[in-house]
Amino acid sequence: MKNDRLTQLIGFLSESPADPFVKYALATEYLKSGNTDQALRYYEDLRTNHADYVGTYYHLGKLYEALGKPDEAISAYEQGMQVAKDKRDMHALSELQAAYQAAAGFDEEDDDD
Repeated sequence: MKNDRLTQLIGFLSESPADPFVKYALATEYLKSGNTDQALRYYEDLRTNHADYVGTYYHLGKLYEALGKPDEAISAYEQGMQVAKDKRDMHALSELQAAYQAAAGFDEEDDDD
């Protein structure tokens, strides 16, 4: 089933190689199947070639965190927060801010002050 979905998405990508939604769907599908290398490849492609695709940044950051790359995760969240602000996507901004604060270690320390 996942192979069918991947095959279908790869077909869509060959028809529309510049479609950020197809790249995002491929990244997500690869991540679900445990292929983090391919997922990372597509998320990073989105970040580079479709920087305004706001959905990328939360998932890219979480993937970096899972791979033990906290600095890259924080950078992805920061870039995503700016994109979300520019697009006035307050829902995405809120999710990215929460992820950023947790990754940067602000969540517990701020409660103590």
